[in-house]
Amino acid sequence: MSNLEILNLSLSILVKETFIDGHNLKNKIINHMSQLNKFTFNICSVMRINNQIILLSKEDIQNTFKDFQYTQMICYMDHFRKRKECQCHVYTYPSQMSYYQYLSNQFPGGYYSYVRFVSLYDEYPFEHEFFLQIAQSFPFIEKLVLINREPQQHKQSYKSMNDNCHLSIVEYSHLIELNIEQIHDDYVEEFLCDTKTCFRKNIRLGIVDKTLLRVTKHFTRKDTRRNCIKVDSLLPWSDWRSLKSFQEYFPSVKRTDYICSFFT
Repeated sequence: MSNLEILNLSLSILVKETFIDGHNLKNKIINHMSQLNKFTFNICSVMRINNQIILLSKEDIQNTFKDFQYTQMICYMDHFRKRKECQCHVYTYPSQMSYYQYLSNQFPGGYYSYVRFVSLYDEYPFEHEFFLQIAQSFPFIEKLVLINREPQQHKQSYKSMNDNCHLSIVEYSHLIELNIEQIHDDYVEEFLCDTKTCFRKNIRLGIVDKTLLRVTKHFTRKDTRRNCIKVDSLLPWSDWRSLKSFQEYFPSVKRTDYICSFFT
């Protein structure tokens, strides 16, 4: 290990008192690797919070990396009051990581051409502009998982903008798998309405069956039909798949998939 010249570190860790910062990396890793000349990392520290814990600020964390001459580092923090957790993300940029997990509204953007899998989580609403940023930051994303129970706050303004043809459509050119099972109905509309989102490929969709029925108005809604046509694999299995209205709404979902989904 001491002779390593290149190190790529990916770490998600539960900590008790302090986040992983530059001091930790220098004392635990860099100082023990005299031959190291390239060090990239993507670290997410998760801490349970209470009234006794005094948290460092983002600026405090960033200052611990000031001696990292050969890397550009990005840092941001999330405070989740319902879960009583705080997350600190630190990573080198540009990144060659293939995945990023639990991104929130605090995500600062950038361009990540190697990333294929992204998961999103927050206790605050994701608005349409956030998904535009995600699609632009991860242009080659293939799998997306979304967890957010909070309704969008600016949904009505999107409707007004769309009436005036000013709403930018989010394009996912390479997406092949979308999981939106743990979300508010607003995000089902966000992804299935063709005035907000466009899929360039057929996708595998994970969604709660009752939510799908509500949002598509029992497979009669027009502005969600176009994206549903591009779904070729659907979870979960439900009895209403035998309905003619479903089969017309999801013509790309083959009958063999009904059987496979039942046993998944």
